[in-house]
Amino acid sequence: MTESEILFERKGSFGVVTLNRPDALNALSRNMCTAFRAKLIEWERESSIGAVLVKGAGERAFCAGGDIRRVREEAMSDRDHACGFFHEEYRLNALIHHYSKPYVALIDGIVMGGGAGVSIHGDFRVVGDKTLFAMPETAIGLFPDVGGGHFLTRLHDGLGLYYALTGARAKAADAMAAGLATHYVATREAQAMERDLTALSLGAHAHAQIEAVLDDYSSDPGAAHVNQIRPSLKRLFEGHETFTEFYAALVDDGHDVANDMRRILSRMSPTSLKLTFEQMRRARTLDLDDELRMEYAMVRRVLDGHDFYEGVRAVLVDKDKAPRWSPANLDDVTDAEISAYFEPLDRGLTLP
Repeated sequence: MTESEILFERKGSFGVVTLNRPDALNALSRNMCTAFRAKLIEWERESSIGAVLVKGAGERAFCAGGDIRRVREEAMSDRDHACGFFHEEYRLNALIHHYSKPYVALIDGIVMGGGAGVSIHGDFRVVGDKTLFAMPETAIGLFPDVGGGHFLTRLHDGLGLYYALTGARAKAADAMAAGLATHYVATREAQAMERDLTALSLGAHAHAQIEAVLDDYSSDPGAAHVNQIRPSLKRLFEGHETFTEFYAALVDDGHDVANDMRRILSRMSPTSLKLTFEQMRRARTLDLDDELRMEYAMVRRVLDGHDFYEGVRAVLVDKDKAPRWSPANLDDVTDAEISAYFEPLDRGLTLP
């Protein structure tokens, strides 16, 4: 990591984090996660810091996720070492979730995968006109990690499973309608909002002070596309206990939305689809820490498989968009194979 990949500064009562890899859409590296977590711990102990604000450099992205291409390269020679990235990332996610001071994420831009992990777990998630949220992991042979099983299962009307399986994109209005974001602030107002936030003299009621500023700048993001299909999504994605039951209902439904969902899912890794469904099923009763521990066991097994390497190749390396999944069909992915991903590791995720 170079010094400039992640920047830390103090603005008034705020500790400000800037993810500073704009040419890479501010993708997270292992060292960035380690440095980020260490700085949060330092600021949590300092009385002069009343809150944390995190943003992305450039105009395109808050954070497009982890640097998965680099992880793939490392894993091809040393899978245990490559898994260290996820260990540091998940520890950072847990710290943000438990952070004792207000945490504000300005996510006006692309926010996917690991970007959700360093924003959704915080107190305030502020979207703007350029926000584009997604958890696209099933398209690269992975699953919606960084605590995705925790925050997605807490969405209503089947939206969590919908976003998890399909990788569907959510703009600002969709993110607000789904409950992924807490405030919408127009991009043209973002600089003034940040200026007023960092001008606050935060005291015992810092959370309320921050919320008041955000409320003042918030406006209506407009109609949400997801609300137009929400009744269908609730019917299709809610209430199923097995993937087989879910997919059979999708096939039997026959309506346009169901047919669209089947077309989307046909492009995804069959293993990832079944693994993600089981992750969401199990995560409903877990707190975030236990869900992250479960994810860490899952991701270590993913690195021992095939589809992650093939998915990243097809999407990020060769970019031919033609992954050759193995197994290639849903029927060839057995329940026993999926269950094996959840077996405890000898050396699992270390959380405080």
